[in-house]
Amino acid sequence: MSRRSNGLVAVWAEAQRQQQRQQEARARFQREQERQQRAHQRESTRSYREQRAAYREQREAEARRRTQELDAQVEALQGLLTTGCRAPAFRADALARPEQIEAFSPGQLAHPIPMPDPNQHQYQPQQSGWTATRRAQAQAEARSRFERDWQATQAAEAQRRHQLAAYQEQYQQWAEAQLAEIRRHNAGIAEMATGLRNGDPEAAVEYFSAALYASTGWPEDLPRRLSAAYDSGARQLVLNWELPKYDVVPEAKSARYMINADQVKESPRPVTQRRTLYRDVLAQCLLLVLRDLFAADEFGALESVALNGFVDDHDPVTGRRAPMFLGTVMASRSTFSALHLEQVNAVNCLVDGLRGQLSSRPDQYAPVRPGRLPEDVGNGVVTHGDGEEPDLYEMDPVAFETLVADLFRAMGMQAVTTQRSNDGGVDVDALDPAPIRGGKIVVQVKRYRNTVPPTAVRDLYGTVQDAGANKGVLVTTSAFGPGSHTFANGKPLELVAGSELVDLLHRHGLRGRLGGGERPVPDRRTAPDSETGGDTGSATGTEDHNVLGMYWSGNVALDVCALVCHGNRVLDDDHFVFYNNPRTPDGTVRTLVPVAPDRAAVQVSFDALPARADRLVVIAAVDPVANPGADLSGFTDAGIRLLDSEGSPLDRLQVSDGRPEETALVLGSFRRRANGDWDFVTGGRGYRGGLEELVRDYGVDVE
Repeated sequence: MSRRSNGLVAVWAEAQRQQQRQQEARARFQREQERQQRAHQRESTRSYREQRAAYREQREAEARRRTQELDAQVEALQGLLTTGCRAPAFRADALARPEQIEAFSPGQLAHPIPMPDPNQHQYQPQQSGWTATRRAQAQAEARSRFERDWQATQAAEAQRRHQLAAYQEQYQQWAEAQLAEIRRHNAGIAEMATGLRNGDPEAAVEYFSAALYASTGWPEDLPRRLSAAYDSGARQLVLNWELPKYDVVPEAKSARYMINADQVKESPRPVTQRRTLYRDVLAQCLLLVLRDLFAADEFGALESVALNGFVDDHDPVTGRRAPMFLGTVMASRSTFSALHLEQVNAVNCLVDGLRGQLSSRPDQYAPVRPGRLPEDVGNGVVTHGDGEEPDLYEMDPVAFETLVADLFRAMGMQAVTTQRSNDGGVDVDALDPAPIRGGKIVVQVKRYRNTVPPTAVRDLYGTVQDAGANKGVLVTTSAFGPGSHTFANGKPLELVAGSELVDLLHRHGLRGRLGGGERPVPDRRTAPDSETGGDTGSATGTEDHNVLGMYWSGNVALDVCALVCHGNRVLDDDHFVFYNNPRTPDGTVRTLVPVAPDRAAVQVSFDALPARADRLVVIAAVDPVANPGADLSGFTDAGIRLLDSEGSPLDRLQVSDGRPEETALVLGSFRRRANGDWDFVTGGRGYRGGLEELVRDYGVDVE
């Protein structure tokens, strides 16, 4: 007989089954977690590999781009002559300005004010009441309103006609002045062409300098600096032209990505390859200059060209910055015209074909002896120098000694002025680094009007002996008598009279005259004063000034203007310099005709600006007449070349690019510091409302 269970065993069994199910669930969960973790690790590893591959590809692409840039630079250098020969030849017509004046545009003043319509001033019967008296009153009120509106409109129309007539008269005066200026400019170009045909040295140097500066075949990033003279008897232009430095050839040959170091490493270009390429570039530059000169000679002024190429860098021998000649050639027109420059080997053509010289080690600036130099032309040389020549008789004594020291430095020597006291009779200490003939030189300066007495020459000889110098030089504004020359004969003394001093100054690009003596020819590297109306005054070029030359890429036509401000407010409307007001009343700021590569130019005499002026703001706006509907998206690669009064570059100031839909832009501002210096601060604020909106922000009253 069976025994009945009391249920405890069943409960225990169920509990065991529940526990087993929980353990199995935990095991399944753990296995799922491990599976997901392994999947995540596999995904992370795959993603990491993909990221590493993408990063590596990015860096390798960066290296390839750098290699392509280097190859493109080398290719451009190798094809410099070929590209330059395809550029159009310069012509005198390029300097002429078209006789086109902006048309008269009075705007709203051109439209008559419409007279009031009587029909709109009739009384409304349905609104006038039903009585005869009210209707008569409404009619009278309507007539009264019409008469008032008619009289007000008549007065406004009369005012419009008056303003239109005044504006038209103002425009006529402006247009006549602009047309006269253009005709004066073009007459100067015609006069220059006549001078070229007649062999005038000044005209020849001016024209051929313009041809080289304006050459579209000469790369923008290569230097453009020259000194020149014209021998009218031989019909020969003698020219010193600056060549690019050794760093124009890329030091690196290629780039590749180093995985372990995680960097793009550049492989150096072999020294022999770099030197060979640099030598080829120098030869191409000299040939291209000759090509541009002969191609521009539409007047038959050139029978030959004596060209010397130099670099302006630190001399590896002396450590002193100085021009070093790396190439020289003298080419006749007949010989040069027979060449096919696009097919020649530049070095062979220059050295063998034209019998020129080219440095064998240009990378070390090993110089060549130049042929004929501009100063060798003699009295026919056209010297550089802008503004009024200083009178040496009236010059401050300290300034005169400084000028003499500058002359010795320009002649390739080291020179400093001495202290005013205890100088031992020496005004300038000079050192000529040339071997054999060089050495220490003591210089005395005599700003006399009468003949220098022999005692001064004897005193100089004693100073030379006491100082242990190799030579003594006595410089004067007057002359020496026979006794002085007799005493100096056979001694290490050199006497420089006033006329010889002036000639030396002019030969080396310095300025000076003796009393009312004839001034040398002005420097043509910057725009002449005649281009700005020939004003005379405190800032017409006789004092120190700077030129701001604006350049940019793109074909957008711009008006470049300047505001003389205190803070962010213009001093007054006369100190807003633009196309209708080309100069401030005192002449300290004025527009100039730009000289290539500049597309606009402003002359500023910073030290002569009004005392209350602490800011000069330079702005640019789209010319709405030349480029209607244009914006500043085409204003790119812009900058300001800061030049001194001689036209030599001092600095290159970068400015912001233009943006779409904006038509005016603040390029930057020169700000006066507490110590009197001026610093440039880049601008960048753009305006959609054009020049009017911009100048309103600076307090200019725009009607």
